[in-house]
Amino acid sequence: MATQQGRHFLHIPGPSPIPDRVLRAMDMPIIDHRSAEFARLGKTVLEGCKAVFRTSQPVVIYPSSGTGAWEAAIVNTLSSGDTVLMAETGHFATLWRQIAARFGVNVDFIPGDWRRGADPATIEARLVADKARSIKAVMVVHNETSTGSTSRIAEIRKAIDAAGHPALFMVDTISSLASVDYRHDEWQVDVTVSGSQKGLMLPPGLSFNAISEKAMAASKTNTLPRSYWDWQEMVKINANGFFPYTPATNLLYGLREALAMLQEEGLDNVFSRHQRLAAATRAAVKAWGLEVLCENPAEQSPVLTAVMMPPSHDADRYRKITLEKYNISLGSGLGKVAGKVFRIGHLGECNELMLLGALSGVEMGLAAAGVPHRSGGVMAAMAALEVRDDGNQVPVAAVA
Repeated sequence: MATQQGRHFLHIPGPSPIPDRVLRAMDMPIIDHRSAEFARLGKTVLEGCKAVFRTSQPVVIYPSSGTGAWEAAIVNTLSSGDTVLMAETGHFATLWRQIAARFGVNVDFIPGDWRRGADPATIEARLVADKARSIKAVMVVHNETSTGSTSRIAEIRKAIDAAGHPALFMVDTISSLASVDYRHDEWQVDVTVSGSQKGLMLPPGLSFNAISEKAMAASKTNTLPRSYWDWQEMVKINANGFFPYTPATNLLYGLREALAMLQEEGLDNVFSRHQRLAAATRAAVKAWGLEVLCENPAEQSPVLTAVMMPPSHDADRYRKITLEKYNISLGSGLGKVAGKVFRIGHLGECNELMLLGALSGVEMGLAAAGVPHRSGGVMAAMAALEVRDDGNQVPVAAVA
């Protein structure tokens, strides 16, 4: 294969492109992870994470993928034989179900069609029907990366309260944190699970649990075994800026820089930018005559757009042709929608011109792969972006 010139366009829904500032921040010599210098780094990132989760409660950081954070949420709060309520919103909700089952947890899995988020009314009805209060936790994926659907977390919290149910509330924000409005404390989430490689603009390798007082209390009485994932040990040692085992020091340098970038832009501006880029992408899809997988406009993701292929056309063949001709990576369909959709990521370090470049590659790829479509998607996205605010500009005072 001939070498392709120019920068690769990475527009999968994560890992997202890593800003040059973050790459430079990680390019540091290793330091003693028991030193005062490291303690300052540790305290800075542990405190800085609270602002992104919008919490005053502890946030713990693991050297792991998001799957590790899922496991930590389970083993610190539940016991074998417990029952939890989950909603089938897509591939990643299904994976969380499988992890819970491996620990002997019974999962009441609300079936879904992979075209929308979790339904608050259905969750409320299930909780009302649970007269014995056997359901110990409600577990929801905020942004389902496989489908491009978001779940209405604030409304689900209201549903739990309306049912008067004491279940813990656990939310996966692996692909939504720092990209979609999220409020751990205000929405009374007990455990928020996340990862480093999406909105935080870092390489894979860090995962997070934000923990409420209620969840921390549960961790003192539940019976699932844990060592590496134990919150009690983590929180105790984190108080001084350290970790109970060798930390991923250079990723923490990158995290410090990423948190600074988010603070400079302002979280509300970050969320506004993601919403604007997502709306432009959906305008392009509509102009092409194709269909977005997520059916409910109120639940369409600011992070990615999953696009359905016309019948008899294979999404993976299209992605292969587009990669080879135009050096752009698009997300594949997963699970039930494998080969039926491709996914356009527009998260993390992404602005209007970066998105328009990606959409140009998508549109040229549709033509090259012989996928039936109308031209003009990029122009429709441009028109959508002309109606905008300044949400992606860093305020002058923030950098003065």
